Amino acid sequence: MTPTSSSHPLRRILCALFFAAAGAAAIGAIASLRAVDTETAQGKIAPWVTAHTAAGQQAEFIVVLRDQADLRPAELLPTKAEKGRFVRDALWNKSQATQGPILRWLESRHLEHRAFYIVNAIWVKGRAEDALALAARDDVDRVEGNPEIHNNLAIAPAVEAQPNETDTVEQGIAYSKAPQVWALGDTGQGIVIADGDTGFLWTHNAIKPHYRGWNGTTADHDYNWHDSVHTGGGVCGPDSPQPCDDYGHGTHTMGTTIGDDGMGNQIGMAPGAQCIGCRNMDQGTGTPARYMECFEFFLAPYPVGGNTSQGDPSKAPDITTNSWECPPSEGCSAETLKATIKAQRMAGIMPVVAAQNSGPACSTVENPPGIYAAAYSVGALNNGTDTIADFSSRGPVTADGSNRLKPDIAAPGTNVRSSYYSSNSSYAYLSGTSMATPHVAGAVALLWSADPALKNNIAKTEQVMDKSAHHILDNTCDSGPPASPNNTYGNGRLNALSAVKRGGAP
Repeated sequence: MTPTSSSHPLRRILCALFFAAAGAAAIGAIASLRAVDTETAQGKIAPWVTAHTAAGQQAEFIVVLRDQADLRPAELLPTKAEKGRFVRDALWNKSQATQGPILRWLESRHLEHRAFYIVNAIWVKGRAEDALALAARDDVDRVEGNPEIHNNLAIAPAVEAQPNETDTVEQGIAYSKAPQVWALGDTGQGIVIADGDTGFLWTHNAIKPHYRGWNGTTADHDYNWHDSVHTGGGVCGPDSPQPCDDYGHGTHTMGTTIGDDGMGNQIGMAPGAQCIGCRNMDQGTGTPARYMECFEFFLAPYPVGGNTSQGDPSKAPDITTNSWECPPSEGCSAETLKATIKAQRMAGIMPVVAAQNSGPACSTVENPPGIYAAAYSVGALNNGTDTIADFSSRGPVTADGSNRLKPDIAAPGTNVRSSYYSSNSSYAYLSGTSMATPHVAGAVALLWSADPALKNNIAKTEQVMDKSAHHILDNTCDSGPPASPNNTYGNGRLNALSAVKRGGAP
C-alpha cells in the first residue's frame, strides 16, 4: 500500500522529535559524564592542594602516577650491589616508560616541574586548573601537596662547648658500648653512612677525615653531596656545590655517627666509617619534594650539578640517618614517603629514623618517617641513664591504624655533645630524638664491620639490634604488666657490644 501524502509530514515530525529527544539525552549523558569525571578528579586532589590553589594562587604539588614499579624481585637478590642496581633500574625504567605524556603536557603549558623516579611522580608548580587537569588523567593516581614543614629538630637551643672540653669518649658513645667494640678492631670500616639533614660542615675537624669526598689531599664532592634546596638556603645559598650547613643540626648529627678529630674529641659511634650527605631542609624547613630528592640521591648518587640519569647505585650508602618529620596534619602524604623508605630498604640500604619529639603522651609517634614498619625508629634516653626523655615520642602508632609498636629502640638523646657548624673546631650540646638516632646508625655500622655477612641484610640486622638491646620493662603505653618490648623504650637501650657479640647468631 502506498502511503498517503498527508503521512509524510507526520513522519518527519515524529523523526525530528525522536532525534531531538535522543540528542537531548546524549547531551545530558555527556554533561553527566563530565560531572562525574570532574568529581572523580577532585577526589584525587589532596585538600592541601585545593586550599593552596584557591583564588588563582599557585602552589607546589606532587603528581603521583598510577603505574608504580614492582620491587619485590629485589628480595631474592643476595648482595647489595645486585639489589641496588635492580631497584634503581626498575624505578628508573618505569618512570621513563610512563612519564612522557605528562611531561610534554607540562612543557607545552610552560609549567615548572621536576620528575622523580624513586616514586613515579612529578613535582609541579601550578594553579587549581592545572591540578584538576592532571588529576583527570587516567594515568594519574593522586595529586598531593608539597607543604613547607618547620621541623621540631631539637628541644632547646644549642649550648656551645669548648673545643677541648673533654679528652674522653662522649658520654652517649660510651654508654652505648662503642669503645669496647673499637677495642675488638671494629670501627665501622668499609661502611658508608648518609645523613639527610640540614647539611654538614665537611671541613669540621671531627668530620673531614671521615668524609668520603676527602682523600687526605683533595676534595671531590661528586657522588658524595647533593643539595635539594633550590631557593633560599640561608648562609649556604641554594644548590650549594659543596657540603654546607645552614642550621647546625646536620653537622651535629653527622658528628655522632662518625666524628673523631684524632685529638681527643671522640664524639662518633663509628669513626672508621665514611660519610656522605644531602641537605633536605632549608634552615630546618623541609618539604616532601626535598625529602624525596635526597632519598633519590642516596639510592643512586650522581655528580654535583648533574642529574638522576647519571645515578650510580654502586656509590649508594649502606645506612641513612634521618632526624626530621613530615606531618600529614600539615599536608604531607604518608603513602608517598613510605614508598621512598621502602625503595631504600629494598635496595639494601638501612633507614634509621627519629621517633620524634612529641612525648610524653602515648601514640605520639605519629608522623613519617618514624611511623613506618620499613624504618628503624629511635627514641631518646636521658643521657647516661635507662630512663626515657620526657619529650621522646611513644607508640603505639595509631595515625595509620596499624597499632604498630614504636619506637624500635632507644639511645642517648639529651645533652649530647657533638660537632657544630660555627667553625671547624666548634662543639655544642643538643637534645632530641635527632641526637639519639645517629647513635643507632653508627652502631649498625659497627655491627656490619664486625660481621660482614650481616651487611645490608636489614631484617636480620634489626633482629640482632632488638635482641641485643638492654631491655627496659615498662607498660605506660601498653596493656598488661611491664614488659619488653614496649611502646616507650621499644626493645630497650642500644648496646653496640652486645649486638657485635650476638652477630648473626639465631
